[in-house]
Amino acid sequence: MNKPVFKTTSRKAALPNYSVEIGAGDFVFREGELGTEMYILHEGRVEILKEMNGEQKQLAVLEKGDFFGEMAILEDLPRTASARALVPVKLLQINGSTFDQMLRSNPEIAVRMMRKLSRRLRETDRLLREAMGSAPSPVIEMPTPQEAMVDAAPQRLVHERSNMEFFLSRGPETTIGRRDPVTGIHPDIDLTPVDTQRSISRRHAKIYRRGNKFFLAEEIGTMNGTFINGTRIETGVPAEIKNGDEVRCGLVVLQLRAE
Repeated sequence: MNKPVFKTTSRKAALPNYSVEIGAGDFVFREGELGTEMYILHEGRVEILKEMNGEQKQLAVLEKGDFFGEMAILEDLPRTASARALVPVKLLQINGSTFDQMLRSNPEIAVRMMRKLSRRLRETDRLLREAMGSAPSPVIEMPTPQEAMVDAAPQRLVHERSNMEFFLSRGPETTIGRRDPVTGIHPDIDLTPVDTQRSISRRHAKIYRRGNKFFLAEEIGTMNGTFINGTRIETGVPAEIKNGDEVRCGLVVLQLRAE
């Protein structure tokens, strides 16, 4: 079977370096179509749609840096959902021959892809258990920043340039990053408002509370580094942070206020 050829129209023009432009309201692809490429969103916003009971239901809205359509490369199966541009967008088109190079140059995408697949597996397991009449496995979801604020601890990270405060959760762990519509994960502390250059990974770091002490650990796949008082910490290895310490995630500089 011949592979489908990517076609351009007056509103969908090919650009150099495997880039494509999609007009507002146009579909990048439709559910059920064969696909040989995945996409990384360079500019604009794309909505992911799934047909349910004869209607299109919006599953997610993706922004710059998000990816979609990866199952076409991983499984070589028809598209399981549709993707439509909400505004004029620019996309980086990735085919099988460039997929490996992309993962090597941007490990964060590979980690986010694994998290996305892990989430799907947990959801499938829950549905199977419910269908068989078994008690569902407990699934712990990350709270949204608004939900985290309801049960926030007095300890916080302060962004002095904007005078914004980001409160730690009262639980043993606080995730730091940016909201990720691809995986559906919401960090406890969303630094999007102060990360104007998008230097922070979607799941960048985690703060552990152990008694009266706090430890900072960088997440796997994090880009641009995590620093305490100017010293970069090792990925996955918790390092103690104290009241007044400077914490830098990517290009965003914060200060821990633990008292």
